[in-house]
Amino acid sequence: MKFYTEEEALDMTLGTKGTPVRDKYEEEMDNFRIGDAIRQTRTSKHMTQEQLGELMGVKRAQISKLENGKSEITLPTMRRVFKALGVKSASLDLGEAGRIALW
Repeated sequence: MKFYTEEEALDMTLGTKGTPVRDKYEEEMDNFRIGDAIRQTRTSKHMTQEQLGELMGVKRAQISKLENGKSEITLPTMRRVFKALGVKSASLDLGEAGRIALW
């Protein structure tokens, strides 16, 4: 039995990075990961989606879409979400290029 790395498996099933199908998958996974971070932070603060939505001035449905990765999240929106959750600062890990502060 041959074992494959995650990258090899993705290359075989979705194509290499830079192809439309693979790029769409990567974007969806990024949205899912960010949404999961929002959910974890929100629940750790014992907040409902509705409460977070009220702090941000949006409806609960929008928070649900963000948390489930069903909505693209921009940096300004991400900033609003985490600031509403009381997260003082955040950084983005760019791998070999280092980390950058988001706020």
